[in-house]
Amino acid sequence: MKHQEKLKFNSLDIGWVIGLFGTAVGAGILFLPINAGMGGFWPIVIMTLLIFPMTFLSHRALSRFVLSAKHPDKDITHVVEEHFGVGFGKLITILYFFAIYPICLTYGVGITNTVDSFLTYQMHLEPTNRLLLAFILISAMMLVMSFGERVMLKISQALVYPLIFALIAFSLYLIPYWKIDSLLDIPSFDHFMKVMWITLPVLVFSFNHSPAISAFSLNIRKEYRSNASKKSSQILFVTSGLLLIFVMFFVFSCILCLSPSELQEARELNISILSYFANKFDNPFISYLGPLVAFTAIATSFFGHYLGAREGLNGIICKYTHQKQPGKNVKNFTPSFIYITMIGVAYINPNILSFIESLGGPIIAIILFLLPVYATYKVPSLKHFANPLADGFIVILGLFTISAILYKFII
Repeated sequence: MKHQEKLKFNSLDIGWVIGLFGTAVGAGILFLPINAGMGGFWPIVIMTLLIFPMTFLSHRALSRFVLSAKHPDKDITHVVEEHFGVGFGKLITILYFFAIYPICLTYGVGITNTVDSFLTYQMHLEPTNRLLLAFILISAMMLVMSFGERVMLKISQALVYPLIFALIAFSLYLIPYWKIDSLLDIPSFDHFMKVMWITLPVLVFSFNHSPAISAFSLNIRKEYRSNASKKSSQILFVTSGLLLIFVMFFVFSCILCLSPSELQEARELNISILSYFANKFDNPFISYLGPLVAFTAIATSFFGHYLGAREGLNGIICKYTHQKQPGKNVKNFTPSFIYITMIGVAYINPNILSFIESLGGPIIAIILFLLPVYATYKVPSLKHFANPLADGFIVILGLFTISAILYKFII
């Protein structure tokens, strides 16, 4: 009975569901309907059926990999070294950092642009000093992280609830504008497969909460000890289900309102789906709801990505200075480096950030889809988790996703 009580959901579990949900629902969701909807309605239906098992199984495998460490306080950078050696550990640590850190920079730029645009166009204020605005916003986000993971989870929870409400409200608001005739448009098999191939990476990115999985797994192991694997699976299942319901309802509601030509126009204008709807409907409801969704999505996603970036940079420094644990100097340097560079890049506002982010895509996909499955069959303590059907599913769709990202990057 006591064992069962341990596996019941409590406030910590709910906090992590919300935190992981917020990590996934970042700026990507604002562009997801544009990318996903250009091929029509039916490819999205198939991708909806695939994305839940793809998200849950891959993140569960990554969490199990982190939990396989002999020492309960070792993060993913140490686990790789423990199982595969120092050289491979250093390589994965460097790749891990450079996959996540550029996304933190992107969020610094994104939140500065979102608030600047809101103050200028919705509040009709004089343009704000960009450096001052970036300093205030990024300082506020970093302040949240300085209080520790429990406080971060509570603040993330407070921000994600308005985000969920806004996504539902926006999705429901669009229902009267749905064009059901798009359901009759059945694409050819070739077109169907091409759309799925090109869109899957965007969908995976919008559901990806891997940057927070290491910190999440360590916290769950600390709280639940021998029940950590079951509890982490339980939390990840609920998180994946919530993402499926809220994100895909938002995507379907958006694409049922717009034709592929309108989505192509939004893509060429390089604006988010909310900005396109604001221009299309000229409605104050969307004008004010849009920035709220964008602000909360960026802020909550930053928290999870910051945990990953901090972990990666600490790992790099420790491995090259032969430290077992990050000392006080390292713990002070890491947040300072991320903080200062985020403010600097947000002030400069370069367009090259989307290019940097696309470079991180294949690395994250390799760490999320391939590394945990490889470890399952190589690490003795993980072999009892081996499931050829589920593992094959992750690897095949993972390779499919990686190939699409690389194809888009090359062309």
